[in-house]
Amino acid sequence: MKKQVFKVVRWVVILAAISFLVIQFFGPAKTNPPIDPSQTIEARLQVPPQVAAIFDRSCNDCHSNKTRWPWYSNVAPVSWFVIGHVNEGRSNQNLSEWGRYDPDRQAKKLQQMCEEVKDGAMPLSSYTPLHPGSKLSAADLKTLCDWTSAERARISTQ
Repeated sequence: MKKQVFKVVRWVVILAAISFLVIQFFGPAKTNPPIDPSQTIEARLQVPPQVAAIFDRSCNDCHSNKTRWPWYSNVAPVSWFVIGHVNEGRSNQNLSEWGRYDPDRQAKKLQQMCEEVKDGAMPLSSYTPLHPGSKLSAADLKTLCDWTSAERARISTQ
């Protein structure tokens, strides 16, 4: 009886290992599309260094074409989850393609940016544990929301 159980377990482990290896060859592609510097948020808005630092550590990996792909983004099925989040983040708001948004949409995106960080929806709770320093402090929230408010006002007067 023990020999049969051992055989079954051994085959299950072998099949699981083979399956794990096979899935490494399938899934979505990781991309960092080219960036037109004239279309970035930094080129289109007045982004102070404090806000740029917040973007760099808490936003750019999912909301720009400057994603820093961590090692685990190479291992399926985790890679599928990570790549999906990045693609979704870029489709919702892409700081590298900010100039492609009309002024009304830019203003709405700025308002949404403040609302989502205040609500704790951004950065994602699944992102912050693996990215030290990405969690926003109260000072970061104030800095970001004050900036989005000032930029919305500036956009509306143009």
